[in-house]
Amino acid sequence: MIQKRVRSRTRLAAAITSVLGLWAGMAQADTSSDDTAEKTITVTASDIGGAQESAWGPSPTIAAKRSATATKTDTPLEKTPQSVSVVTREEMDTHQPQSVKESLGYTPGVTVSSRGSSNTYDVVLIRGFGSVNQNNYLDGLKLAGNFYTEAVIDPYMLERVELMRGPTSVLYGNSSPGGIISMVSKRPTTEPLREVQFKMGTDNLFQTGFDFSDALDDAGIYSYRLTGLARDENDQQNFAKEKRYAIAPAFSWKPNDQTNLTLLANIQNDPATGYYGWLPRTGTVDPLANGSRLPVDFNETASNNMAARQQRMVGYNFEHEFDDVFTVRQNLRYMKLRYDQNGLYGTNLCSVNSGSASCAGIAPSEYNHYLSRGSVVSREKLNSFAVDTQLQSDFKTGDVRHTLLAGVDFSRMRNDISATFGTAPALDVYNPQYGDFDFDSAAPYQLFRIKQTGLYVQEQGEWNNWVLTAGGRYDWLEQSTLTRSTGASTDRNDGEFTGRLGLNYLFDNGISPYVSYSESFEPNTGSSFSGQTFSPSKGRQYEAGVKYIPNDRPIVLTGALYQLTKTNNLTADPDHPFFSVTGGEIRSRGVELEAKAALTTDINVTASYTYTDAKYTKDNTLQDKRPYQIPENMASLWGDYTFHGGPLYGLTLGTGARFIGSSYGDAANSFKVGSSTVMDAVVKYDLGRFGLDGSSVAVNVTNLLDREYVASCFDAQGCFWGAERRVVATATFRF
Repeated sequence: MIQKRVRSRTRLAAAITSVLGLWAGMAQADTSSDDTAEKTITVTASDIGGAQESAWGPSPTIAAKRSATATKTDTPLEKTPQSVSVVTREEMDTHQPQSVKESLGYTPGVTVSSRGSSNTYDVVLIRGFGSVNQNNYLDGLKLAGNFYTEAVIDPYMLERVELMRGPTSVLYGNSSPGGIISMVSKRPTTEPLREVQFKMGTDNLFQTGFDFSDALDDAGIYSYRLTGLARDENDQQNFAKEKRYAIAPAFSWKPNDQTNLTLLANIQNDPATGYYGWLPRTGTVDPLANGSRLPVDFNETASNNMAARQQRMVGYNFEHEFDDVFTVRQNLRYMKLRYDQNGLYGTNLCSVNSGSASCAGIAPSEYNHYLSRGSVVSREKLNSFAVDTQLQSDFKTGDVRHTLLAGVDFSRMRNDISATFGTAPALDVYNPQYGDFDFDSAAPYQLFRIKQTGLYVQEQGEWNNWVLTAGGRYDWLEQSTLTRSTGASTDRNDGEFTGRLGLNYLFDNGISPYVSYSESFEPNTGSSFSGQTFSPSKGRQYEAGVKYIPNDRPIVLTGALYQLTKTNNLTADPDHPFFSVTGGEIRSRGVELEAKAALTTDINVTASYTYTDAKYTKDNTLQDKRPYQIPENMASLWGDYTFHGGPLYGLTLGTGARFIGSSYGDAANSFKVGSSTVMDAVVKYDLGRFGLDGSSVAVNVTNLLDREYVASCFDAQGCFWGAERRVVATATFRF
């Protein structure tokens, strides 16, 4: 199969032209509509920004103006001295993303396609940096993960998804310097909500969901919410499947305006987590020996591959205002995860120099179309506990208004791993013959523990039009790894201080320039040739930007310049192959632009641009190389138009384009993955004219033109096909 390639600039220009042309046509159609026609859809000022918004609740439009991710307090975005993007429930309802990372597809500064079409995990790269495990938070607490075990939250369960770019350790402790994903669960409402949703789509997708909420008494002291879904579909890859059953009960007790206790739970079973393999450069980026490429649905695994995940979470959010000055909050969660897999994965095409046992018995003349494979069997049991207690003090000294936050958080995680690794027979990619593989049983492997305790304080001081944000935190971090097979144990204790300082100036017209400095730290795993564990890496960022967020219009425009440096990075040991030493450094510089606007009650627009200049500034083997999977340029544009008058009232038409620039495919920068542009579209119809207020039917199409493209590579043996065209019909009924 020959990969389709079109010049990236031409494709992006064509996409933008299509979007603008559609907007113009719809605007003309709306102008010619009969203004006296009967309208069953009621639009008020609150629909475009007039309603009161909470950092932990719904936003009245796609342009959310408040967030707690960057400060742990309910803070307007224009007073936040770092870049934060918010994907609201309304935006998710428009795009109908299959995963949290897909919901960030139109957000700057984040690469969501580093694993191609796979949605097994919400793995992303932010400002050029990733992490060994996901760096994701739910309701203010980290979703701890280790080895193959990571928690995944279905976007249907969420009120909002937020992306904070840059170091965040001053509030959250150890984390990637690039930033974090922060999610907010749906909370109980005191107004009745009854929703049932059905989906059908490409790859035999069948999904049903429900979302119910209401007060349990006339005074609204007690309220509940119950959200759930069931999904079954085939993956893009042959004989790979995804299945999910999830339910999220929530209960709130609010005896008065000063006290609120919300119990939150999430129970999810994924009997099949989907495809999570990779393919070689030859056959994806480059053609095979016969001139063809592997099909986008190619699967290199066995027919009896298995990967299943079970997750259980229970916790609460508590808040109490003692008076106008003091407010205490506490977030707590216990999580239990289990992950089981039997899997085969491709390594590389057999060659004279491959030395793979998988290729034994294959004639050298046949090497160029046989894929060597490895096997993994793992059984993991992960338990984690996290609690964060905060005291917020709001007061004035003279003309200065203070929001002082002091807190202590504690978390611990334990993962007991049984795993076995081996080889499997090579696969003829010209004529693959699939069958069951005789997997070994899992053997005791490792017991991993990590414990973190952090003390932090933050001041948000406002004087006239100035806002100063300053914070500091000290963490005590304990890690231990026990190798079951040998009984050997490695332990490490670290103490780290991180800080942040930022300054905003608020003009009366909604413009807010800012500057900031922030720090992070992240543990380095493994040990040196001499058996010494590695000290953590450090992140330091300087950022300057400007935000335009007018009070009277639902518009959020942001721009940021930054320089982010990660020091004490692991680099190859020059004296001992296959070992590492610390001392490496990676620097990332960039520009990020974002626009979210409900221009009128009819028109929503989002746009973004990302420029990332990342390279190894200190490294024993990769000096001046660019990290793989990091495009230099990314951009996106989306617009949708809803008719509120004339014969088409209730109809929403939307389309958009996502551009991903070329990136290097390996650490040595020996080859590149080409750029790609994909278009998306939606057609939605509000059923209000039929007396079904709040109900709708919609068809979403991603990768509208069905482009075949390689999303990224991390090595010559690890490349990922991008997601092919996907068509999903959604019927949502409220009653």
